[in-house]
Amino acid sequence: MWWIYALLSALFASLTAIFAKLGVVAVNSNLATGIRTIVILIMTWCIILSRGEAKEISSLSKQHILFLVISGIATGLSWLFYFKALQVGNVSQVAPVDKLSVALTIVLAAIFLNEALTLKTAIGAGLIIAGTFVLILK
Repeated sequence: MWWIYALLSALFASLTAIFAKLGVVAVNSNLATGIRTIVILIMTWCIILSRGEAKEISSLSKQHILFLVISGIATGLSWLFYFKALQVGNVSQVAPVDKLSVALTIVLAAIFLNEALTLKTAIGAGLIIAGTFVLILK
Protein backbone atom coordinates (compact mmCIF):
# COMPACT_ATOMS: atom_id res chain seq x y z
CA MET A 1 0.00 0.00 0.00
CA TRP A 2 2.95 2.36 0.65
CA TRP A 3 3.69 2.64 -3.07
CA ILE A 4 0.21 3.99 -3.82
CA TYR A 5 0.81 6.83 -1.36
CA ALA A 6 4.28 7.36 -2.84
CA LEU A 7 2.84 7.58 -6.37
CA LEU A 8 0.19 10.03 -5.19
CA SER A 9 2.95 12.04 -3.53
CA ALA A 10 4.88 12.12 -6.82
CA LEU A 11 1.77 13.17 -8.72
CA PHE A 12 1.00 16.03 -6.36
CA ALA A 13 4.68 17.04 -6.19
CA SER A 14 4.68 17.39 -9.97
CA LEU A 15 1.49 19.46 -9.83
CA THR A 16 3.11 21.53 -7.08
CA ALA A 17 5.99 22.38 -9.40
CA ILE A 18 3.71 23.41 -12.25
CA PHE A 19 1.35 25.52 -10.13
CA ALA A 20 4.22 27.01 -8.13
CA LYS A 21 5.99 28.11 -11.30
CA LEU A 22 2.79 29.84 -12.41
CA GLY A 23 2.41 31.35 -8.94
CA VAL A 24 5.90 32.85 -8.61
CA VAL A 25 5.81 34.80 -11.86
CA ALA A 26 6.42 38.43 -10.81
CA VAL A 27 5.92 37.52 -7.12
CA ASN A 28 8.55 37.47 -4.39
CA SER A 29 9.46 33.80 -3.90
CA ASN A 30 9.51 34.11 -0.09
CA LEU A 31 6.02 35.61 -0.10
CA ALA A 32 4.84 32.81 -2.40
CA THR A 33 6.32 30.23 -0.03
CA GLY A 34 4.60 31.90 2.92
CA ILE A 35 1.21 31.83 1.22
CA ARG A 36 1.70 28.17 0.27
CA THR A 37 2.70 27.37 3.85
CA ILE A 38 -0.45 28.97 5.27
CA VAL A 39 -2.61 26.92 2.89
CA ILE A 40 -0.80 23.72 3.91
CA LEU A 41 -1.12 24.61 7.60
CA ILE A 42 -4.86 25.22 7.38
CA MET A 43 -5.50 22.15 5.23
CA THR A 44 -3.47 19.85 7.49
CA TRP A 45 -5.05 21.08 10.72
CA CYS A 46 -8.53 20.72 9.22
CA ILE A 47 -7.74 17.07 8.51
CA ILE A 48 -6.24 16.52 11.97
CA LEU A 49 -9.20 18.12 13.74
CA SER A 50 -11.85 16.43 11.59
CA ARG A 51 -10.31 13.01 12.30
CA GLY A 52 -9.91 13.64 16.04
CA GLU A 53 -6.14 13.20 15.87
CA ALA A 54 -5.19 16.33 17.84
CA LYS A 55 -5.46 14.42 21.13
CA GLU A 56 -2.32 12.48 20.16
CA ILE A 57 -0.20 15.60 20.77
CA SER A 58 0.03 14.76 24.48
CA SER A 59 1.75 11.45 23.67
CA LEU A 60 4.68 13.12 21.88
CA SER A 61 8.03 12.93 23.65
CA LYS A 62 10.57 15.76 23.72
CA GLN A 63 12.62 13.76 21.20
CA HIS A 64 9.64 13.47 18.84
CA ILE A 65 9.02 17.20 19.08
CA LEU A 66 12.71 18.05 18.58
CA PHE A 67 13.04 15.96 15.43
CA LEU A 68 9.72 17.23 14.04
CA VAL A 69 10.84 20.83 14.63
CA ILE A 70 14.19 20.17 12.94
CA SER A 71 12.35 18.47 10.06
CA GLY A 72 10.07 21.49 9.81
CA ILE A 73 13.07 23.81 9.58
CA ALA A 74 14.58 21.63 6.84
CA THR A 75 11.24 21.59 4.99
CA GLY A 76 10.93 25.37 5.23
CA LEU A 77 14.44 25.90 3.90
CA SER A 78 13.80 23.39 1.11
CA TRP A 79 10.61 25.20 0.08
CA LEU A 80 12.27 28.63 0.18
CA PHE A 81 15.12 27.49 -2.05
CA TYR A 82 12.77 25.51 -4.31
CA PHE A 83 10.52 28.50 -4.93
CA LYS A 84 13.52 30.75 -5.59
CA ALA A 85 14.90 28.17 -8.04
CA LEU A 86 11.50 27.97 -9.76
CA GLN A 87 11.35 31.74 -10.00
CA VAL A 88 14.67 32.01 -11.84
CA GLY A 89 14.85 28.64 -13.61
CA ASN A 90 12.83 26.34 -15.81
CA VAL A 91 10.49 24.00 -13.96
CA SER A 92 11.59 21.18 -16.29
CA GLN A 93 15.11 21.56 -14.88
CA VAL A 94 14.43 22.66 -11.30
CA ALA A 95 12.00 19.87 -10.40
CA PRO A 96 14.24 17.00 -11.55
CA VAL A 97 17.32 18.51 -9.88
CA ASP A 98 15.28 18.90 -6.69
CA LYS A 99 14.72 15.15 -6.83
CA LEU A 100 18.43 14.69 -6.20
CA SER A 101 17.07 14.63 -2.66
CA VAL A 102 16.04 11.03 -3.36
CA ALA A 103 19.65 9.95 -3.86
CA LEU A 104 20.84 12.04 -0.91
CA THR A 105 18.14 10.49 1.28
CA ILE A 106 19.25 6.98 0.31
CA VAL A 107 22.83 7.78 1.34
CA LEU A 108 21.82 9.57 4.55
CA ALA A 109 19.41 6.75 5.51
CA ALA A 110 22.26 4.25 5.17
CA ILE A 111 24.58 6.43 7.29
CA PHE A 112 22.23 7.67 10.02
CA LEU A 113 19.41 5.10 10.10
CA ASN A 114 21.52 2.01 9.30
CA GLU A 115 19.22 1.15 6.41
CA ALA A 116 20.61 -1.42 4.02
CA LEU A 117 22.19 -0.03 0.87
CA THR A 118 21.63 -2.77 -1.68
CA LEU A 119 23.32 -2.89 -5.07
CA LYS A 120 19.97 -2.15 -6.72
CA THR A 121 19.40 0.89 -4.52
CA ALA A 122 22.95 2.15 -5.02
CA ILE A 123 22.61 1.84 -8.81
CA GLY A 124 19.29 3.70 -8.71
CA ALA A 125 20.81 6.48 -6.61
CA GLY A 126 23.78 6.64 -8.96
CA LEU A 127 21.50 7.02 -11.97
CA ILE A 128 19.61 9.82 -10.23
CA ILE A 129 22.90 11.60 -9.50
CA ALA A 130 24.08 11.10 -13.10
CA GLY A 131 20.76 12.40 -14.44
CA THR A 132 21.01 15.45 -12.21
CA PHE A 133 24.42 16.31 -13.63
CA VAL A 134 23.09 15.86 -17.17
CA LEU A 135 20.39 18.42 -16.43
CA ILE A 136 22.73 20.89 -14.73
CA LEU A 137 25.51 20.87 -17.30
CA LYS A 138 24.98 22.81 -20.49
